[in-house]
Amino acid sequence: MRIIKFLLIKEFKQIFRNRAILAVIMVMPVMQLIILPLAANYEIKNINLAVVDNDRSDYSRDLINQVIASGYFKLRTYNDSYKQAFAQLEEDNADLILEIPHGFEQDLIKENKQQLFIGVNAINGTKAGLGAGYISDIIREYNNGLRKKMNVPTSFNAMPVIEITSSNWYNPHLNYQLYMVPGILAILVTLVGGFLSALNIVKEKEAGTIEQINVSPVKKYHFILGKLIPFWILGNVVFTLGLLVGWIFYGIIPVGNLLVLYAFIAVYLLAILGFGLLVSTICDTQQQAMLIMFFFVMIFVLMGGLFTPIDSMPDWAKTVSKFNPISYFIDVMRMVVIKGSGFKDVQKHILVIIGFAIVLNIAAVLNYRKTS
Repeated sequence: MRIIKFLLIKEFKQIFRNRAILAVIMVMPVMQLIILPLAANYEIKNINLAVVDNDRSDYSRDLINQVIASGYFKLRTYNDSYKQAFAQLEEDNADLILEIPHGFEQDLIKENKQQLFIGVNAINGTKAGLGAGYISDIIREYNNGLRKKMNVPTSFNAMPVIEITSSNWYNPHLNYQLYMVPGILAILVTLVGGFLSALNIVKEKEAGTIEQINVSPVKKYHFILGKLIPFWILGNVVFTLGLLVGWIFYGIIPVGNLLVLYAFIAVYLLAILGFGLLVSTICDTQQQAMLIMFFFVMIFVLMGGLFTPIDSMPDWAKTVSKFNPISYFIDVMRMVVIKGSGFKDVQKHILVIIGFAIVLNIAAVLNYRKTS
């Protein structure tokens, strides 16, 4: 314990002497957590709409007004022909074309049916799919309104009506920030812990101070613990700052017990710091360590369930995600913060992360070669 104490004093002195590291640890995650949830939003609005109204009737104007009033579409151009509208689509001035044919109102009244044309710019598949879905729902609602208006029910032949009442559990207002902030906080804690621990031992190698430690009577596990504990403490500090930012700026208060979150983060930091130290023992330069960590972190983030649900991934990706520690962290954050899950609900996640922590830290100790 005495050896570890001196190693910890040395590490904390190195950390607090380097103001750049303190800025990375304290300032950068806070600023990112304030900015990123405002931009990371699955809801697509301001879809540029090009309209071709060949009918120019009351019915066509009502339909266009209903589409614009939805809040999802912005009327970009009002064209006289489909050719003009398609030119707007080619120039990226419009995302979607709505063409209303001649005789729209007349056919609806006389024939009781009519067709509309919707052209979608599908370069951005997500925006195209959602935009087409939005306008299809609006047209469907408009159609239902017309049917009720044109088919007046009588007392002898009443129209059957099915009323649907929905309830959104855990996130009743469908607030995307409530969904994104816990996941982004998990990513930021991982980035800070992983990158700083990956650069730590390599920095000693480049500075030449590792030789002094190698010839000293310091055991390998003492050395790894001395490197791990300071960043474990700082990781908890970053996590606490993130929870405060979520509360102050977004009004997010965890529904579940904070002890569950801190119990999980305590184990999770051991795993991710162990991975960073393992990378640091393998590499000889900070550049190598940065590139290797960047490679793994990109995979961890993109396959962690932050932006794309793991359930919607192909089977091979679901298998890979089981070896991704970030996926467990994001899942636990959302379960506790939004759903109010307890220790029993996250027990499986904690056991898996404990397994990661044991394997990665043992690998880091074994891979560190204490040679003079």
